[in-house]
Amino acid sequence: MAKAKRSAKTSKPKIRPLGEKILIKRLEAEQTTRGGIVLPDSAKEKPQKGKVLALGDGKLLDDGSRANFQVKAGDTVLFAAYAGTEIRVDREELVLMDESEVLAILA
Repeated sequence: MAKAKRSAKTSKPKIRPLGEKILIKRLEAEQTTRGGIVLPDSAKEKPQKGKVLALGDGKLLDDGSRANFQVKAGDTVLFAAYAGTEIRVDREELVLMDESEVLAILA
């Protein structure tokens, strides 16, 4: 009996943020400048855009309820270059940060 192969990429991350934390995958850095110059890896800046993969339960409020998130899974967001904590899960570099560190949702 043949075994089904698992795909190398899974759509659901194996990590679940807690509280007001969100899990983001950075989008790829630009490979060339506007003038067409190809950038080596050492000259690239950290991308400040990413896709939201997972959300925690929300910030715990004084009355014991949870605040709703302004972002949702699948949103493309803008954040500071050094915001959050970088982690590595299944050879993928992800960023775990508070929702308050997100600057904007890109349309």
